[in-house]
Amino acid sequence: MSMVSSSQPPWQVLVLVANHLDPKTLAIASCVCKSWSTSMSLDQIWQPLCSTHYPSLSTLHNFDNNNNNSDKNDFNVSYSYRRLYALGKTASNRRLKQPSKPHISLNNIIFALNIYKNSTSKVALVKHGSQLSFDKKGIFRFDIDVEQWRRIPGSSTDTKNGDLGPFDTLGDLRVTWDVILDGYKGVFSVMNCKGKGRFVLGLEGWFLEELPTPGCCSSDTVSGLVADLRLGLKVEDGRAMVEKISAGILSIVSWRYLFVEDALRYLQHFLLPF
Repeated sequence: MSMVSSSQPPWQVLVLVANHLDPKTLAIASCVCKSWSTSMSLDQIWQPLCSTHYPSLSTLHNFDNNNNNSDKNDFNVSYSYRRLYALGKTASNRRLKQPSKPHISLNNIIFALNIYKNSTSKVALVKHGSQLSFDKKGIFRFDIDVEQWRRIPGSSTDTKNGDLGPFDTLGDLRVTWDVILDGYKGVFSVMNCKGKGRFVLGLEGWFLEELPTPGCCSSDTVSGLVADLRLGLKVEDGRAMVEKISAGILSIVSWRYLFVEDALRYLQHFLLPF
C-alpha cells in the first residue's frame, strides 16, 4: 500500500493556481502557512488586480518620495501590489460605509420662523419638530400654514398674521429661521436674511442664504448647502398676505433637498457641545 505524500506542493504550482483566484480567496489562502502566504503575495499575482481595480494606486508601486520630502523614511522602499490593493479596498469600503445615526432627532428640536417689516413682526411661528409634516420620501422640507390671526405678547387684542402690506410697497423684509435644542441647550441660526427676496405676484416670495461649514472644517471652505425659505402668498385688496411658509436645506451641488438624517447630522454640529 503506497503512502500518500504529505509534502506541500511546490510554490510554482501554488502560483499557477493563484493566478486564477479572486482577491478574497487569495487572502484566505495566504493564511494557510508561511509558504502559501509568500506564494499568494507575489507582485506578479497582485499587479493585474491592483491595476484593474485601483490603477491610480498601482502607480505608487515604485514611487520614490525622497526627492520631495526631507524624511527619507517615507516611500524609501517600494510597496507591494498586495498592500496597495488592500489600501484601495479599505478606502472603497469606507466610501460605501453608511454614516452613523444623528445624535439629535426631530423630537428634541424646535423651529422658530419670523418675518419682520420695518422692525415690526408680521409672522411669528414656533413649532416643535414632532409637529411638522416632512416629505414622505424623508426629505428635509416642511410646510407651515400661517394662521390668519394671532395674539401679540403683552397685548389684549388680536392682529392679522402675515399681512405684509401693499404688495407694491413691500420694501425690505427680514426673515429669520432658528433651530433650538430642547431646554435651550443650543441654538443655531439657519437663516437671517434681510432684503426684498424674489417675489412673484400672487405666488410666492423666495429667500436663500448660504449655510456655514461645520466647526470641524475650515471657515474658508464652502459648505455646499443653502437654507431655502419660501412664502406662499395671496393678495387681498392689493395687500400681500402670507398663507404658508415652506423651508428646507438644499445642496447646491445637486440642487436637491437633504434627507432628514443628513440635515440632522449637519445641524448637530452647531447644537451639540462636541
